[in-house]
Amino acid sequence: MKRIDHLAMIVHDVGRICRFLGFVSLVPFVVLVIFQEWDLLLPMASAPLAFLGIGYLFTRVPARDFEPPVSMVLVAIAIAWFLIALVGALPFVFGLGMSYTDSVFEAMSGWTSTGFTMLVSVDLTPKTLLFWRSFMQWIGGIGIIAFGISMRRKPGVSLFQIFRSEGKPEDLMPNLMSTSWKMWKIYIFLTCIFTGLVMLAGIPLWDALNLVMVAIATGGFTLHSAGLTYYNNPLLEVLLIPVMFAGAIPFKLYFLMYRGKMEALFRDKTIRLLLLIAIVGSAIVSLELYIFDGLTPLTALREGVFVSVSGLCTCGFQNADLHVWAVIPLAVIALLVFIGGAMGSMAGGIKVNRVALAYEGVKWWFRRFFVSSRVIVPFRHEGRMLSREMSEMEISKNMLVIALYVFTIFTAAILCLHLYITTFRLDEVLFECISALSNSGITVGFITATSPVAIKWIFIVLMWLGRLEIVPVIIMVMGIAKGVRDELFTEPPVQALLSYVRDNDEPA
Repeated sequence: MKRIDHLAMIVHDVGRICRFLGFVSLVPFVVLVIFQEWDLLLPMASAPLAFLGIGYLFTRVPARDFEPPVSMVLVAIAIAWFLIALVGALPFVFGLGMSYTDSVFEAMSGWTSTGFTMLVSVDLTPKTLLFWRSFMQWIGGIGIIAFGISMRRKPGVSLFQIFRSEGKPEDLMPNLMSTSWKMWKIYIFLTCIFTGLVMLAGIPLWDALNLVMVAIATGGFTLHSAGLTYYNNPLLEVLLIPVMFAGAIPFKLYFLMYRGKMEALFRDKTIRLLLLIAIVGSAIVSLELYIFDGLTPLTALREGVFVSVSGLCTCGFQNADLHVWAVIPLAVIALLVFIGGAMGSMAGGIKVNRVALAYEGVKWWFRRFFVSSRVIVPFRHEGRMLSREMSEMEISKNMLVIALYVFTIFTAAILCLHLYITTFRLDEVLFECISALSNSGITVGFITATSPVAIKWIFIVLMWLGRLEIVPVIIMVMGIAKGVRDELFTEPPVQALLSYVRDNDEPA
């Protein structure tokens, strides 16, 4: 019965998260009332009702509070993220009459803070649904589970592991309950401050709020079909750069600054590396746009810097049509998108931390070639000296994730080329797949509302994989392939579940 115990506890915790999202998804009704879009009352009610219904059913499952295997937690979070996207699609189905595939695509792009869209005309979309898109990215950027933790009366171990499975560091979590509420305060404070900052560019409050919500979440949804080019406002682009950076740096730094340790922002090696990559990438792209695309120096600098920062922060904002760019600057942007922001941030990609660890690992590996096998070559990472066994394990796990990203990108690109014959080049299809897996949303125009259904589902899966960093989904697939084992082999599943419920008839 142990497996059923694990499953019941995870279902119970996921139910709490769904119930939390049911209440949170009522926020867009404020926009509905302000703009008096009464015809969207029932379509918008579909999401909170579905979340609350699922939450009620799941929390009725009796559960013992003990620590489940990490594999079970990873499978649960993979299923939870997909379930959330399925429910988040309902307002688009009932409010706009979009197909369910397009609606799930839009919701998955929203919750995972990616930025691709299936809306044919964003300008004609009701403001309530536009806010729903921004709101999904705002919550999804920091991590749905991080917000759901605050609904837990006591910090459950499963929720702690779920939080870790979303890429949040352990040192951020001394106390889940108190940390969750601090995250609320900091996140809302940053959103308000940056909204005021963006309004300095002459942008109305409505536009500024939505742009900041998706920028700090490293999303990319905008309020117009033309995207940021609709505004044609260089000052707006300059002011959005620090907002995107704010979403790409480790959230733990905000906690340190919250405690008065402002110097932590300047001492952090990850921040310095992120800034270095942004500066070098911006310089290279700007120069190549000037040389290969024939842009004026000012235009090349404007487009090169903004798209490079947006790419590195895995934000879907772009102030240029990348489809007309030469291959070389596009390749540099693809590399920046692939790298992404820092671990523990709202950004996607493989993370600059993994790039740094890979470099240190390769350097350590080659250093060992030039010494005797009896000599111990120390490996130091993040100020800690690691043993040889621990070093090899950490480096191997790090390289495995990078290899999985590369393999997934090429596999998806090959599938797209087989299923969709277009005029887009191989490098453009690869770029689009990298953008999806890194939860960026910067696009060359390959994936649109007119794309085949199969292509849309490939990109839905890519966005899902990227948000979970692939591993949880692989574990889930392996578990399904192996089938049900252990105690579920010894007695029929239905009888096992019934006997479990009989043994735990007390409400959770």
